[in-house]
Parts: sequence; structure tokens; C-alpha cells
Amino acid sequence: MKNATDPKKLSDDEIALEVARLRRKVLDLRTQTVTEKVADNSQFRKSRTEIARLLTEANARRKSREVTA
Repeated sequence: MKNATDPKKLSDDEIALEVARLRRKVLDLRTQTVTEKVADNSQFRKSRTEIARLLTEANARRKSREVTA
């Protein structure tokens, strides 16, 4: 999911994996700010925005399952 793939097309497991990958990326970026210069500061915002988009879809799916159950 390099270029903000539509989260609605992903399975629940794929969403969880992608969130974990993006959280790791944000952690790595934070580490880079301490140890060296980050080349592109906009990556922080892009990664956090993508995490929010994925979590929003995951929560919407969870709530729709609760309503139907």
C-alpha cells in the first residue's frame, strides 16, 4: 500500500498488518530525527494520516458487525 490504497478493498488482517507497518515507519522516522537528519519531514504526517484512514475503516467495520449481531 505505497500510494494510499483504498482501505475498503483490504481485508481486516491486511488492515492490521498495514497499520503495524506504518506505526513502525513512524517510529523509525522518530529515531532518525534523533540520530540523523530526516530527508522528508512530510512523511510523518502522511504516515499518521494513512494510519488514521485505516483505523477509521477498521472501526466502521467493527461497529457494523456489532449492529448486525
